[in-house]
Amino acid sequence: MEALLRLEKIDKSFFGIQVLKSVSLEVVAGHTLGLVGENGAGKSTLMNILGGNLRADAGCMYINEQPYRPSSPRDADEAGIAFIHQELNLFPNLSIAENLFLTRFPGKTGWIDRRTLNARSTQLLEPVGLDLPPTLRVESLSSGERQLVEIAKALSLDAKLIIFDEPTTSLSLRESDRLFALLRELRSRGIAMIYISHALSDVQRICDEVAVLRDGSLNGCGPVGEFGTSRLVSMMVGRDLDKQYPFRTPSVHKEKLLESKHLSLPGTIRDITFDLHAGEVLGLSGLLGSGRTELARILFGLESASSGTLELAGMEITTFSTRKRVEMGMAMLTESRRDDGLCMTASIDENIGLIAASKYATLRTGFIKRESLLSAIQKIKEAVRLTPTAMGRQSVQTLSGGNQQKVVLAKWLLNTPRVLILDEPTRGIDVGAKYEIYRLITGLAESGAAIFVVSSEIEELIGICDRILVMGCGEIQDELTRAEFDRERILRACFRTDLVEKESL
Repeated sequence: MEALLRLEKIDKSFFGIQVLKSVSLEVVAGHTLGLVGENGAGKSTLMNILGGNLRADAGCMYINEQPYRPSSPRDADEAGIAFIHQELNLFPNLSIAENLFLTRFPGKTGWIDRRTLNARSTQLLEPVGLDLPPTLRVESLSSGERQLVEIAKALSLDAKLIIFDEPTTSLSLRESDRLFALLRELRSRGIAMIYISHALSDVQRICDEVAVLRDGSLNGCGPVGEFGTSRLVSMMVGRDLDKQYPFRTPSVHKEKLLESKHLSLPGTIRDITFDLHAGEVLGLSGLLGSGRTELARILFGLESASSGTLELAGMEITTFSTRKRVEMGMAMLTESRRDDGLCMTASIDENIGLIAASKYATLRTGFIKRESLLSAIQKIKEAVRLTPTAMGRQSVQTLSGGNQQKVVLAKWLLNTPRVLILDEPTRGIDVGAKYEIYRLITGLAESGAAIFVVSSEIEELIGICDRILVMGCGEIQDELTRAEFDRERILRACFRTDLVEKESL
């Protein structure tokens, strides 16, 4: 079978550090290639070269055996290459139709033919199974629906190769199944795909071939059936991960560091009561839309409850203020590190020092004691095991997802929080980086901090938590101690309220 896309000995270096080393790959029409590797292995750099955002230092690329030398993303579009990014490139304030035809509206100069625009958009939405009015604003769509709009946009450009970057990280199980069915349909039409994911089970489920990158080099490539999960992990990280979660002896203290009493917000959460002890890792499970992220945001003061009380270290929080919570020793890693957790154009050191900088200021003048702050930042970078190749003045947007997540954690840890809220702390990062995040969580708990982990991964909560709360339709449906942890029981609790409501209709 002839390759639709062929890469030969691609090299790329940044600041004298080689991040891609003679990488050669092929993608066949009608096949899906799974591309896996740790954060920082070179996947994003390789895709940026393919998409015309970066130039390779050496090597060649071919499409249908014709030389391919993109100098901009427009060249990739014209070559029939489309990208479905993890952070979707849609304008939420525009309609579905406007997003689909953003740079090529039908009509005369200065005038848009709305009737033609909406008719063409309806035709594009049909193949991806999105039965929605094209005039609907994107901001009202779910993550899964927005992704279908992106795919429809790619198909409208007659894409021959579609690259999916972590496509299921924000999707429910139902939306993921819907996406996989669509990918199989696209494959049957002869469209080639590159599927980048840290969810190895998904790669094994839908890909024909798999390629493993490690430290910028191709460490293996072949039919997906030849690569079991353990082999993939070993090839990605260079070692066997016999234990997915670090071992620790639970040491929950009697002291309550966080106590929620009857917190409610109409349409969001209802009568939420729980406590969180020093040295404890408390998990929160629930389906998308269950209210779990909204609860975390209310606890941190990003949203306000309409009733109920919240106590931190025995003191009632009477003000709707995130700043006050931070001053009292609370921290929060939000669900989206790029949107809420980082200043993407700022440096690594600037991001890490953002919260705690005032602690390193002189009382009389308010000037920052720069050397003391930089010394503390360096220590915290070593503690979170930030990649040693990262330089303090380097923009944080140049880091891999796993290292960006470590920067967010380092930012909060430098402020020595007593209560740390983590919303999807390992979303979109590889198995090796996950283990490092878990190690940090257990280490903080052993030091006496209280950790509140919100996660859609049940196995993750079972692996690191002392207790698990389960939310459904804005309420806590169940509470499990470690001795009671059971995946089926948690899933039943997640669906319980939905089932009751359906039966009552």
